[in-house]
Amino acid sequence: MHRTRHAVPSSGMVPWHLKPGAGGRKRDFLSLHDITISEMEELLKLAEDVKAHPEEYAMVLQGKMAALIFEKPSLRTRVTFEVGFEQLGGHAVYLAPGDIGLGKRESVGDVARNLSRWVDVMVVRTFSQKLLEEMATEASVPIINALTDLLHPCQAIADLMAIREAKGELKGLHLVYVGDGNNVALSLAHAAGKVGMHFTIACPPGYEPNKDILTEARADAESTGAEIEVVSDPKEVLSTADAVYTDVWTSMGQEQESEERRRAFSEYQVNGTLMDLAPADALFMHCLPAHRGEEVTDEVLDGLQSVALEQAENRLHAHKAILLALLAGRTREVAKRVER
Repeated sequence: MHRTRHAVPSSGMVPWHLKPGAGGRKRDFLSLHDITISEMEELLKLAEDVKAHPEEYAMVLQGKMAALIFEKPSLRTRVTFEVGFEQLGGHAVYLAPGDIGLGKRESVGDVARNLSRWVDVMVVRTFSQKLLEEMATEASVPIINALTDLLHPCQAIADLMAIREAKGELKGLHLVYVGDGNNVALSLAHAAGKVGMHFTIACPPGYEPNKDILTEARADAESTGAEIEVVSDPKEVLSTADAVYTDVWTSMGQEQESEERRRAFSEYQVNGTLMDLAPADALFMHCLPAHRGEEVTDEVLDGLQSVALEQAENRLHAHKAILLALLAGRTREVAKRVER
């Protein structure tokens, strides 16, 4: 995970949780690339344990405070973080886009340093990954990436949970993503590399995923045996898909490109015909919200193969696990208990 400028180098894995003043170190959750392969497994086990035994975590974060800083609107992310933090015994303060004016009304550093005096964690949903990293540098409390234009790591944790619940195992599976090489696709690439799941992004020319992120994901994939590829024709790879994933063609902030994108992605709609090219037991996945009739049809999104609602539900458990890992150091404890 992201280390702040105050970080002290460590030999080996940095603990998820360090009490205030313990060497000045803290952990942030900005990108899945920044956690180790073993930490990814620990985080998944924790999320699954939280889902199976919520009562055991009911007051773990009692007295803790969170600031939810949202520069983009949200349904799933806001509700699951706010509800999840309350269920863990803490309290969350929601800050809407006009409440702060990050970098405009007040500098990013001033906001981060002020909030660090009042809250225990900041959950930030914004446009710029660079802004998020600046907040992490300036803040003395953990920063969680609740979405940027570059990455969406929280979503990917919930997605892995949904796949493992349906398939029982992640390593060796093949996830095919059809559509724009956007933030969701990039975090899925990171996730796949960590767990040994083959991942193919099928997108039109000009909409390929960020090459630097792919390089990061492939570095992990070398250790786990995963293959991460980019193709232009989804029909070439669907026959071996264990899950088919899509997202909107036009993300927030790209509205002026909507018509151009509809033309570019017209052959990339996930419909019944396309799903018929995948095995009958292949899952359909969508991070939501969906633009029905564009990237996906009703018959697929509402069909028996769809786990979109399971993904949405798992956002709650994934977010609680991330909060617990950062604020209560629970991943190793749960991993050991689950193994027993």
